[in-house]
Amino acid sequence: MEEKESRKGAMAASKSGGKITYFVVASCVMAAMGGVIFGYDIGVSGGVMSMGPFLERFFPKVYKLQEEDRIRRSHNNKNHYCLFNSQLLTSFTSSLYVSGFIATLLASSVTRSWGRKPSIFLGGVAFLAGSALGGSAQNVAMLIIARLLLGVGVGFTNQSVPLYLSEMAPARYRGAISNGFQLCIGIGFLTANFTNYETQKIKEGYGWRISLATAAVPASILTLGSLFLPETPNSIIQTTGDVHKAELMLRRIRGTNDVQDELADLVEASSESNSNAQHGFLNLLQTRYRPELAMAFAIPFFQQVTGINVVAFYAPVLFRTVGFGESGSLMSTLVSGIVGTASTFLSMLVVDRIGRKTLFLLGGLQMLASQVIIGVIIMVAEARDGVIGETYGYAVVVLVCVYVAGFGWSWGPLGWLVPSEIFPLEIRSAAQSVTVAVSFVFTFAVAQSVPPMLCKFQAGIFFFYGGWVGVMTVAVQLFLPETKNVPIEKVAGLWEKHWFWGKLTRKRVCQGTTSVSS
Repeated sequence: MEEKESRKGAMAASKSGGKITYFVVASCVMAAMGGVIFGYDIGVSGGVMSMGPFLERFFPKVYKLQEEDRIRRSHNNKNHYCLFNSQLLTSFTSSLYVSGFIATLLASSVTRSWGRKPSIFLGGVAFLAGSALGGSAQNVAMLIIARLLLGVGVGFTNQSVPLYLSEMAPARYRGAISNGFQLCIGIGFLTANFTNYETQKIKEGYGWRISLATAAVPASILTLGSLFLPETPNSIIQTTGDVHKAELMLRRIRGTNDVQDELADLVEASSESNSNAQHGFLNLLQTRYRPELAMAFAIPFFQQVTGINVVAFYAPVLFRTVGFGESGSLMSTLVSGIVGTASTFLSMLVVDRIGRKTLFLLGGLQMLASQVIIGVIIMVAEARDGVIGETYGYAVVVLVCVYVAGFGWSWGPLGWLVPSEIFPLEIRSAAQSVTVAVSFVFTFAVAQSVPPMLCKFQAGIFFFYGGWVGVMTVAVQLFLPETKNVPIEKVAGLWEKHWFWGKLTRKRVCQGTTSVSS
């Protein structure tokens, strides 16, 4: 009887592409710590930038303007929008993305040749070194070097962790497991906001050091944990060609012995991958990979011009601009972080049921509406009395939470999930590197441009990003196929059936037919 039930369970697991096993959950939770270090860094940098002792020590000109602004506010002076418009100060935030851009391109070769595990380990080590240097910084140069090391860390982990999660997950649960990366980014961001809120209370003024150094905690967990991670079956075949070893790992992570169909897909994909191994990034330029190349650029670009980094990097600065004090601005940021993390968790529960495109649509409309209303509120408030009052300030906080919730269950997790699942194995590592590199380029651009844009356009900055949200919402509905419940090595076939991309991918069908004939 037990044997019969066991056979039924194996058949059910096989039909659904495997089941969730404790082994997969433990491995993916550990790997997703790469998201925690990225989220913590995003949250902590914006928080320490609003701390007086930090500014006084490293950016005295900005600190002086901040003190003078208190007097200006009493005279209804509107110059507070330009308070944090310092390129040196924004370089503290954005320098990470310069080294991250370079590191993620290097990570492509490491991930492809040596596997996903080594990239995750190297990322953890670099981030750990950057955390230690940042917490002990004595001058701006040490701060910038620390940020560059942190950039190397997130460059490697952001390139390898999403691939690891998508390859370990059964097709039926790939969306939920891969969205765990964004959930961990949210948890890291939330942890950083809570840490900033507590450390800014330290009267001796060294709280910023604790905030920066605490990043070493998740980095240590990731670094040590990566030593015990199993390699993905896809990577085992790609790096060693050991089909038997990959089959054993596949059985273990799927919880069933019936893995022949999936194994055959992996072997076929690996064969194609090895035949093009010497070409690297040049493969992406082939016409048949045009849809993947377009999405490798479009998705990370759109994710950054949602305006999320206006909130992520500069939420404390933004809330101080609309009238909150240092403590109040950090508390408001903490609240929005809780909302964002909760919404990402909700996305994990529904993404494999209602699909990616539905979440893109709902989240896009929600973000667009909230950004437009925020812009209108700030414009009306400024026109009436010259200074944003407390009532308007709280309204902005609520709407920021609505916006963050929309991002949290759409472009936040899906901006990482979709690229990790749409690339064939032969270009997966290179394409993921392009995706992360594009993300870093535009994150850098946004981080550098937000303070001067806020200074010049004031409330208009929300209309600018709102317009982009409208464009991307339409573009995704038109040009992205739905990947819900499709095995990762079968996603390539979706492009061939797409109304727009199909004519560019006919070559795939021809090559597939030739391969079968031979």
